[in-house]
Amino acid sequence: MDEISAIGSIELSIVMPCLNESETIGCCIDKAKQWLEKTGVKGEIIIGDNGSTDGSQEIAMRYGARVVPIPQRGYGAALYGATLAVQGRYVIMGDSDDSYDFSDLSPFLEKLREGYDLVMGNRFMGGIQPGAMPWKNRYIGNPLLTGVGRILFNCPVSDFHCGLRGFSKAAFIRMELHTTGMEYASEMVIKAALLGMKITEVPTTLSKDGRSRPPHLRPWRDGWRHLRFMLLFSPRWLFIYPGSIVLILGLILFFLLFQGPVRINDIQLDIHSMVFAGAMTLIGYMLLLFGFITRLIGINQGLLPPKHIFDYLRAKPVLEIGSLLGSLLIVIGLFYGVTAIIEWGSAHFGALDPMVTMRTVLLSVMSILFGFISLVFSIIFAFIVMPTNRVRSD
Repeated sequence: MDEISAIGSIELSIVMPCLNESETIGCCIDKAKQWLEKTGVKGEIIIGDNGSTDGSQEIAMRYGARVVPIPQRGYGAALYGATLAVQGRYVIMGDSDDSYDFSDLSPFLEKLREGYDLVMGNRFMGGIQPGAMPWKNRYIGNPLLTGVGRILFNCPVSDFHCGLRGFSKAAFIRMELHTTGMEYASEMVIKAALLGMKITEVPTTLSKDGRSRPPHLRPWRDGWRHLRFMLLFSPRWLFIYPGSIVLILGLILFFLLFQGPVRINDIQLDIHSMVFAGAMTLIGYMLLLFGFITRLIGINQGLLPPKHIFDYLRAKPVLEIGSLLGSLLIVIGLFYGVTAIIEWGSAHFGALDPMVTMRTVLLSVMSILFGFISLVFSIIFAFIVMPTNRVRSD
C-alpha cells in the first residue's frame, strides 16, 4: 500500500495489536491491504507493537503497514496507542492472529458511514468455525458476560467481546478510554452505551487462529477481569440498588420490632431479630453511600460519564448538611442512651428485662452509628469534589 501522508485524505485506519505474531501478522495485513485495494477505500494499516521479539515489526513494515511502538504492555495499551496515531476518520480494530476476516470489512465501514459511532462484529451471527472458540467461552463465558453487559448498561450488543469492531475517531476521543489490559474491550462498549452513542452490530466470522503457540488469552482469568470491570463500572447494580433494598427492609423490620414483638404465624420475632434488622439497616446504608462515592470517583477519573445530579451536589454544601445531619443523629442517639441509663438507675443499676430495655439501647446505638457514618461520608464527599487547579496530562 502506498503511503498516504496528507492528513484528512485517509478515510479508514485498520488497527491491529501485536505481541510476537510473526506467524500471522503478514497474512492479516495482506488481507486488509487487498480489501482496501479492491474497494478503493483510502486507508492505512497500523500495528500497535507491544514489544515483539520475533521480528513481527519487520514483517509488518515489509507488508506495508505502519508500526507504532507501544512500550506499555497490555492489549488495551497497544490498541489505545495505535489508535492515537491513526489519520483516518474511521477505525476498524481486530486481532493479528488471523482469527478475524480482514478481507471483508465492508459491513463495518457501511455502518460507520451511516453515522453509527460503534459497530460491533457478531461472531454468533456470522459463524464460528470448529476449534475457533473454546466451548467454555462459547456456551458459558461469552453469553454470561454479554447478558450482564446488556442488563447493566442497556447495551444493544449480542456479542460483547468480539475483537473485530469499528468506530469513528470522534467517538474514540469522546470515550476517553483508560484501561490497558483485556478490560479495554469491555470499557469501549460500556462507555459507548453510557454516553448514548449509536451502536449496532454486523455479522462476522471467527476462524481458528494461525499461531502454533498458545494464545495470550486466559479464559477464566480474563473472564473474571471483564465481569469485575463491568460490576465496578455499574455502582448502581453493585452498591446502590442492593443497598437501597437492604436499607428499606432493615428499617421497616427495625421500627416494627421497636414497638414490640412481631408474630408471623407460629414464628415470633423479638429483640434478637431487632439486632439483625439493625445490622441490615447499617449495611444497606453503607452500601448506598459506597455506591455514591464509587460513582463520583469514577466520574472524576473519567471512567464514568458525568451526571447532572453530581454537578448539582457539587454546588451544594454537602459537608455542612452532612455534618449537621450526622451531629443531630448522634445527639438523638445520646439522648436515648441517657434515657436507657436513667431507666437502669431507677432499678438501682440491677437486673433489667432485656426484651424491654434493649430496644431503647439499640435505637441509641443505631442513631449514633448512622450519625457517625453520615459525618464520615460528608467529609469524604467534600474531599472528592474539592476544586483543584491540577491539569491532567492524559
